[in-house]
Amino acid sequence: MSARLEAAISELVAALREELAAVHAAAPPRLLSVEEAATALGIGRSMTFRLIRTGRLRTVKVGRRRLIPADALAELAV
Repeated sequence: MSARLEAAISELVAALREELAAVHAAAPPRLLSVEEAATALGIGRSMTFRLIRTGRLRTVKVGRRRLIPADALAELAV
């Protein structure tokens, strides 16, 4: 591969990374219902509510609904 082609590919990759970072930063956080979070975690609703009650799973309240940010699932796995 020529040096010119490698430089062009590197420049393209850098531009794509910047674009993806900008899109990700602009996107609103994804909020999951308790049922959706339970399915994603592979556990039941009761266990999900237990994790919420003990403070191991972060939630936000929107109106009367208790929703779980998608990144909270990743925090739980750590």
